[in-house]
Amino acid sequence: MTRTAGERQREILRAARTTGSVDVNTLAGTLGVAKETVRRDLRTLEAHGLLRRTHGGAYPVESAGFETTLAFRATSHVPEKRRVAAAAAELLGDAETVFVDEGFTPQLIAEALPKDRPLTVVTASLPVAGALAAAGNVSVLLLGGRVRSGTLATVDHWTTKMLAGFVLDLAYIGANGISREHGLTTPDPAVGEVKAQAVRAARRTVFVGAHTKFGAVSFCRFAEIGALEAIVTSTLLPPAEAHGYSLLGPQVIRV
Repeated sequence: MTRTAGERQREILRAARTTGSVDVNTLAGTLGVAKETVRRDLRTLEAHGLLRRTHGGAYPVESAGFETTLAFRATSHVPEKRRVAAAAAELLGDAETVFVDEGFTPQLIAEALPKDRPLTVVTASLPVAGALAAAGNVSVLLLGGRVRSGTLATVDHWTTKMLAGFVLDLAYIGANGISREHGLTTPDPAVGEVKAQAVRAARRTVFVGAHTKFGAVSFCRFAEIGALEAIVTSTLLPPAEAHGYSLLGPQVIRV
């Protein structure tokens, strides 16, 4: 059966969102078309902000209509995320009150925080709260609200109202996308409100994320690059890209 370009592109997008990535060779075989046709489809999907191309393939961009689950994030780029989380935890300094965002990488940061001194951690994430609850020196404040099933984190006015009552030394923030033009973005407006409130509440804000987040743009902007003290990512982000972000204010740490 001969597919139209639109049908092919929908099938490519569905495959990318189901498996986390697609490659040109496999798609060409599956769709029964030339590799150049697949590359052209990928360019079109990237131009529409739905995919990001890589060498030999592509992966999906999270959007208002698509967001990966916490379970999926816990299986992708894990060694990179562990390195990044450990480096981020080292930026704690003398902070005594810390916000830890929802998501798998922030969960790894929570696990890497020192347990040998008093620390108060505020979070909307049930997994983060669970990871720290048994630590003797750590006091955990879990923000109330509606729990999102995909990320196991709380949102809505209960969450932001509680968060607005705090002044925090440091916020560890994640995002679905970060770009120099659009700042930090996330697909869900309710999540964006919590993140924006955390940035407002914190004296220092550190963005932590894998290299795949850079250049991606999602639906809701919640912070500008200039609001960040530091960006922590891996050496898979090219040095020239890192320098471009540093020109906007934050220190960029690649590990």
